[in-house]
Amino acid sequence: MHRRQLLNFLLASAAVLPFGLSAAQIQNARLWRDGNKLRLVLDLSGPIQYKTFSLTAPERLIIDLSGAKLTGDFRQLALGNTVIRSIRSGHFGQGDTRIVLDLASPVQLNSFLLPPEGAQGHRLVLDLTSNGSAAVPPATLAAAPAVAAPPPVRHEAASGKAHPKRDIMVVVDPGHGGKDPGAVGSKGEREKDVVLSIGRLLAKRLKREKGFDVRLVRNDDFFVPLRKRVEFSRKNKADMFISVHADAAPRITASGASVFALSEGGATSTTARFMAQRENGADLLGAQSLLNLKDKDPMLAGVILDMSMNATIASSLQLGHSVLGSLEGITTLHQKRVEQAGFAVLKSPDVPSILVETGFISNARDSQRLVTARHQQAIADGLFEGLKRYFEKNPPADSYIAWQQQMQEGLV
Repeated sequence: MHRRQLLNFLLASAAVLPFGLSAAQIQNARLWRDGNKLRLVLDLSGPIQYKTFSLTAPERLIIDLSGAKLTGDFRQLALGNTVIRSIRSGHFGQGDTRIVLDLASPVQLNSFLLPPEGAQGHRLVLDLTSNGSAAVPPATLAAAPAVAAPPPVRHEAASGKAHPKRDIMVVVDPGHGGKDPGAVGSKGEREKDVVLSIGRLLAKRLKREKGFDVRLVRNDDFFVPLRKRVEFSRKNKADMFISVHADAAPRITASGASVFALSEGGATSTTARFMAQRENGADLLGAQSLLNLKDKDPMLAGVILDMSMNATIASSLQLGHSVLGSLEGITTLHQKRVEQAGFAVLKSPDVPSILVETGFISNARDSQRLVTARHQQAIADGLFEGLKRYFEKNPPADSYIAWQQQMQEGLV
């Protein structure tokens, strides 16, 4: 499940679901038909979230169950003389399960969840109807008392709708700008100019890559407050936020690139603390203001925020490690680990965010390289390769890259 979807689910479910709820199990499957009407029931160990969509050429129906584990199998189902040719399943994403129904012809789908009733537990019911007929009426299912008459139907996804295959959205944030020049080198080199050039080159590279989209926080020489940078990222539904800098260091001998992630505690080094203090200035913000938690119990809001921030920081560290590895062959590294500090610009609670110091403009050698077009292009290419490698390992479930990988694995 995408991190933003998970956060929304936690907010919506906080009043009714206990924390620590274990993943549901798909324990059993049952199937019966009446003419051109077919009903498939999945017996579950607990509540789930799910979505469905259809694919054509060949016809397939996809059922994605979030955080669910398959413990039973479908071999006992009698598929002869039904619209279902075969059933496949497999794990994908972060512990999710995908079930694929290979179909002989298009169907109309009616799906709904049933809560426990009597001796029956949670169930997911899938009604498949050929030739546009109505869904299976409850009266025809008297021989199968395990499934009660369905509640008002809420379609999880329209049958026949193509897979969304959305692009992964990357927000690139060239630091400083306008009235804020950032760090200035010994020959007048300005950080804001260097990082804008690198940011534009990175955006151009992302635009050329299928499966990615990009937004620049600034595409010219103007000032954007830190709070607005974070808000811009969330407004554009970013899957990743990367802030590009070329700062000054306390010592002019300091050189090389660094990658930083957020720390809710102390900084991991004196340099990291110095960088965070320099970048933050007086423009600080609290992550809780970015979430709609005002109507929640303060303790519950704190738990939700902590869960989201911890997961996001962990993802940011993975992302930072991938980017740092790509930069290693392009430029010297100031630190060979991802550092952490309380950067205000990284405080989005549900978007993996990193700050990349492409070098120190206060260092004569770094500065000389940073202003050249060739080195700027190399840095942009390194940033791209690092973030691409991260998303190949951690693609959002509804993204083109995830869909492409599932096609290769035979799960769609």
